[in-house]
Amino acid sequence: MTAAAPGRSFSHPLFTPRKVLTMRLCRPLVAVLGGLALALSTTGAALAADSTFIWVGPQGKAYALDNPPQHRCLDMAQEARGARNATKKDLIVYTQKRCKGSATRVVPGHAAPSATRFASVMFDPR
Repeated sequence: MTAAAPGRSFSHPLFTPRKVLTMRLCRPLVAVLGGLALALSTTGAALAADSTFIWVGPQGKAYALDNPPQHRCLDMAQEARGARNATKKDLIVYTQKRCKGSATRVVPGHAAPSATRFASVMFDPR
């Protein structure tokens, strides 16, 4: 290919001025629509979480687990207390790992006493 002389435009049969203008307008539009689609798809997943288990961890920091698995015992990796049940099923918190020890049942929409420490939890126990 040869470069166009100064002051003269370069013409190519594949790149007409109309196609160049269309490409210049479409690229940003496609990028914006792609970003919007990505944002909506990730927001939809967050909005779909209709059941949440909330508790207080070390240094008073709140933690949450969306859509916890049913009929499974989960051990807490660190100190946990103040279980709050925002799921649609009962849950039981236990004082020891592997869902052993003293048990406290927490019904949907309620919380265990804030000082109640637990080491494991079972969602929707049988």
